[in-house]
Amino acid sequence: MRILITNDDGINAPGLRTMEAIAAEIAGPRGEVWIVAPAFEQSGVAHAISYTHPFMISKLGERRFAAEGSPADCVLAGLHDVLAGSPPDLVLSGVNRGNNAGENAMYSGTLGGAMEAALQGLPAIAISQFMGPRTVRLEDPFEAAAVHGAAIVRRLLDRGIWDDGPYRLFYNVNLPPCAASEVRGLAVTRQGFRSRSRHVVESQISPTGRRFLWVRGGAQDERTGPGTDVEANLDGLIAVTPCRADLTAHDVLDELARGLAGP
Repeated sequence: MRILITNDDGINAPGLRTMEAIAAEIAGPRGEVWIVAPAFEQSGVAHAISYTHPFMISKLGERRFAAEGSPADCVLAGLHDVLAGSPPDLVLSGVNRGNNAGENAMYSGTLGGAMEAALQGLPAIAISQFMGPRTVRLEDPFEAAAVHGAAIVRRLLDRGIWDDGPYRLFYNVNLPPCAASEVRGLAVTRQGFRSRSRHVVESQISPTGRRFLWVRGGAQDERTGPGTDVEANLDGLIAVTPCRADLTAHDVLDELARGLAGP
């Protein structure tokens, strides 16, 4: 199996090493693991692409490349430049430092990379490690992902749903904020919403007198209700959320059509 890896924390991020180990186990001794990751951190860029300017790509080693672009850029570079003519069998994005559950999914460059792969017609899985008080005490805060990651990917490949529609499924996997031994199982979830954890901006004056705004997020431990990804993670479960890039609110289409009908 040939696997392409990207992330949004950057080519030198510790979570990328965890993902390399996961990919190597899935690919097997005869497989190939290729890395095309951002040269610098790209957290929060979502599904952005460098549409209005070019970006540089550099080979750092065997099957290892850094691109000065977003995770979605990296996937495009991997598919149409680095691996042109020999597409991967699977794209893995992560392992992200911090959860991409709930509303975080909308901002996530990690999901952006997986989404681009899905739009390009490839199976894709994003993996993130929820951080919290219990992971701070661990020698490796990515321990849960390192221990359980390969099994989750293999389970999805063997038993997950993989369609081939125009907005094909991809998967958002979030590991709970605990040690690997404390993981209680796996749950298929929907995306939650932390209503009191919205992003805000804070003002700061620089030493030169210029005014800058910092974007700041809220608390991540707000519960979001049964069946949601955040809730599952806080209960020690691995959250697996099936996703599509289709933003249509299908549940209101018929009602809206009736409401707008007529002159």
